[in-house]
Amino acid sequence: MWLKKINTVLTAAFILFILWFGTEFILSPETTAPGFGLPSRPSGDGGGFLIIKGIRDVVLALVLGVLLVTGHRRALGWVLLVEALAAYGDMATVLAHHGSVATALGVHCLTATLMVVNGLLILHETRKVVAAAKTPAPQPA
Repeated sequence: MWLKKINTVLTAAFILFILWFGTEFILSPETTAPGFGLPSRPSGDGGGFLIIKGIRDVVLALVLGVLLVTGHRRALGWVLLVEALAAYGDMATVLAHHGSVATALGVHCLTATLMVVNGLLILHETRKVVAAAKTPAPQPA
């Protein structure tokens, strides 16, 4: 039971963090962009890409929120693992464009790795339910 509570708190923290960060990119991309880790923000019409990043983050958070609220915990574990790829992708983007190594590793890589750990813990938490479902019920004699 304690594992489920820890997993729920961690997932809720991810949801709130991703939702906050995405909303910041939508509402104030020019002030949020430097925190992403790239050496310069897009100029001209390039700022629209920051809003796209914000929308992506909000949608990622909402998907996690729906799975958490509806109790689909096994799916939640898998989705955390898949969504961690977005954060690893952000890390790779920052590194490939000569951005801040500290931000790439300290924000994006750390976030992604914690999402992977949280996803694996949820899958571990739910494995007994899956195993029990595969065991046939005893038949009356």
